[in-house]
This record gives sequence, structure tokens and C-alpha cells, in this order.
Amino acid sequence: MFARRAFIAAALSALAPSPLRAAAPLTLFAAASLKTALDSLAESLRTASGGAVRIVYASSAALARQIEQGAPADLFWSADREWMAWCIARQLVMPSTVVNLLSNRLVLVASTAAKQSALALDAAALKDALRDGRIAIGETRSVPAGRYAKEALTNLGLWDSVATRLAETDNVRAALLLTARSETPLGIVYASDAIAEPRVKILAEFPATSHQPIVYPLALTRDATTMPAMAALRFLQGPEARAIFVRDGFSVLTPQAPS
Repeated sequence: MFARRAFIAAALSALAPSPLRAAAPLTLFAAASLKTALDSLAESLRTASGGAVRIVYASSAALARQIEQGAPADLFWSADREWMAWCIARQLVMPSTVVNLLSNRLVLVASTAAKQSALALDAAALKDALRDGRIAIGETRSVPAGRYAKEALTNLGLWDSVATRLAETDNVRAALLLTARSETPLGIVYASDAIAEPRVKILAEFPATSHQPIVYPLALTRDATTMPAMAALRFLQGPEARAIFVRDGFSVLTPQAPS
């Protein structure tokens, strides 16, 4: 009898939540360019979702592929619609929850130590500014910032003059860092990145017509812990979050409540 009671007690103990073992945190996979804004919102996001929050930053391409490979994530926030569509096609996210929440601008930057204060977006000006250096840019086959940049340079007739002068990086923040450190004379990043980094200055803004609109869709993943993830999704569309995104250089699109 004693042995049976001991077994039942042990079984109940195993089923009961342990104060020493915290619940898995809500995990948000977010494009690297969102880091400054989301870091500022992290504490409020924890409160809104009702528990611990883990934010993982990388290029949208890397994050989407990690989700495909089984990495635990509750929300995916891409820097372009293409990687979100890629996830939808593979049933990695819940399509009904997709919200196109933010937009951005594409800019040409240099270190604040550079002599130029502005630069024309033409081949001669770029050649003179680059000299023997390179343009820091997100990897052009997969990183959204790199793809937007290649599209803009192509449409402006500049791609052929710079295609062999690129320093391609794993994400846009890495390109920003190369330029901030003066390791490259120029970089192509988002306006929000330039605002976040005091060691760079904007030399030119690419015309919005030179590339596809820069849109940041956010969605719950297929394996999301639904209630906390939905609470986080609502918070990121709310007034506190909107104010931070605007402060950090994003444009906030018309809110769309997930169905």
C-alpha cells in the first residue's frame, strides 16, 4: 500500500507544474532591421503576452528556413512579402493571421567620417565615392534588403557599374556595421537602420518607384502557442508599438486585424 501511494504521489508530482521549470517563452523570429524598435518594446511585449518573450533576429531568409527545419517560433516577422509567401506555401504560418504592418525606405549611407554629405545616384558619383572600396549590401539572392537594393540599382541603370564592387552580408544590420566602421565607403540599408546607427549618415534615398514596396508582414506560425501569440500580435498593432516604430523610422501601414 505504501509503495502504491508513493507511486501515485510521484506521478502527480511529475504532472504538476514545477516552480523550478519555467514555461517555454513566447518566441518571435524577426527581421534584423526590427531590432532597435523591438528591443525597446520587449518589456511591454512580455506584459502583453503574459510571460517570457524571446526575440531572435536574423535575415528573413535565415529565419524562414529555420522555421522550416523545425526551430521553435510562435511568430515570424519578415522584411518582405516574398519570404512570408514562401512560408505560407509550405504551411509554416497561419495565413489568416498575416498582417502587413510596417513599411520602410531604402537609403545609401556612409560613415559620418566621410567627406560627402550627399551623393547623386549616378554611376560617376558612385565610382568617385567608392574609389577602391565596396558597397555593403545584404546578400542579393535572399536577404530582403539586398534584393530591394539590387532591384533599385538595376532600375536606375547602376547595377552593371557596381555588381563587382559589392560586400554582401548575411543581413542588413551587418551591412550597416561595415559602413559604420568605415570598412566600406558606402552601404545600402533601410532608413530605420540609418536612424539606429549614429556612426552613419544618409547620402541619398532611392526613389520608391525604383523597387517593390518594402513591406513587413507578421504572422503566427503553424505551431504557435495561440493565446500568447495572438496577444503579442494585437500589441504590435497597438498605439504604444506604433509610436516606437514611427520614432525609429518605419511607416506604419493601416492596421489589419487578423481574422
